[in-house]
Amino acid sequence: MLNILTLTGQFRHSRGTMDRREFVTSFAALGATAALPTVAAAQTNPLPSTIGAPAPGLPDALRMATLRKETTRQLTTFNLARKSKTVPIPRGKRVTLGEVKGQGYIAQFWLTFPGWFWQHWNPKAPINQSILKTLILRIYWDGAEQPAVAAPVGDFFGAGLCEVASFASRYFGTSSGGFFCKWPMPFRKSFRVELENVDPELDTDVFSNILYQLTDAPPETTGYFHAQFNTAQNPGPAPVQIAEAHGRGHYAGCLLYMQGQERNYLSFLEAPEYVWIDADWDTPRIVGTGLEDYFLGGWYFREGTFIGPYHGVPVKNALDASVAMYRVHEADAIHFQERLKFAFVNPWSPDRLKPFCFSSVAYLYLDKPDGQGVPIPSAKDLMCWYRIRNSDHQSIP
Repeated sequence: MLNILTLTGQFRHSRGTMDRREFVTSFAALGATAALPTVAAAQTNPLPSTIGAPAPGLPDALRMATLRKETTRQLTTFNLARKSKTVPIPRGKRVTLGEVKGQGYIAQFWLTFPGWFWQHWNPKAPINQSILKTLILRIYWDGAEQPAVAAPVGDFFGAGLCEVASFASRYFGTSSGGFFCKWPMPFRKSFRVELENVDPELDTDVFSNILYQLTDAPPETTGYFHAQFNTAQNPGPAPVQIAEAHGRGHYAGCLLYMQGQERNYLSFLEAPEYVWIDADWDTPRIVGTGLEDYFLGGWYFREGTFIGPYHGVPVKNALDASVAMYRVHEADAIHFQERLKFAFVNPWSPDRLKPFCFSSVAYLYLDKPDGQGVPIPSAKDLMCWYRIRNSDHQSIP
């Protein structure tokens, strides 16, 4: 029997009847990469052995047609009693959107909120695109003290430059005013979603729908979803830190936003990825050839923006020296048994490099629910950008 805590504080009950094999089959139908490889599997098979693979004998085209013993529910900000759609998030406050008791996985997370554009229904409301950086998302798994997900909402979904450019990858994106995430997020006991507004001036109201599936307990090899945020102003030659994790798991990708202090400067893209794994901690095990090469582009993204299911560049503004990039790893996930560190390191001599700033969100699956990322900095330090382009426009006549 599963207990579900609703937004109104009332418990509902649901039965989970799925066995372990059925869970693996159903979760595999999502095309997820949440499985942690066993040591033996890591030595003999570099690909995830269960999660992310179709059920035996099932064509890929029939994944959507697979019938599964799951209980579907949705955590929403809509209040049936009051007929209100939103939850207010005043400046300076942390608000729990909801908490669910049980076991299963989050299958889709959508939200939106005003403040970053002119509101035709409230024309005197203050506007500042900084709210995309100062509204903080946190997600806790199984009663953990530290959030596994901790990042500004804009950075987490793809608008870390504080401008919204619509795009849709397989697992996250910004879709014409909405923000969505389809990373599979397993939980064994519970999950809690929290938002904090650290903006010094703006209040906001959040619309949110979080669809989750209640199932039998995930297999032991199923990892917890984590999202680590980093940001800094960089003098030029310093490494760009993306992720660091300890324990067993794999790195599943990142979103990275960068901006040069001087306009028309993109030489920060010369930095290849360095990945330190397990015993290879003094010398990186994986090294690339350039930052845009890691995101599967070339020549400073010569042909401009592009959107793909696993990699893309939603924003490239060479004059403004601003770039937003993402890459997702599925079969190419970077596995580790003890620890991982990921950074971009520029090989050019310091005298050739100029200051820039960056922010990033790294996505990982780890064997523990407690978060390992650095604390979210102050609102002042979050606003690292030298310039924020005004991207507001007419929407509703």
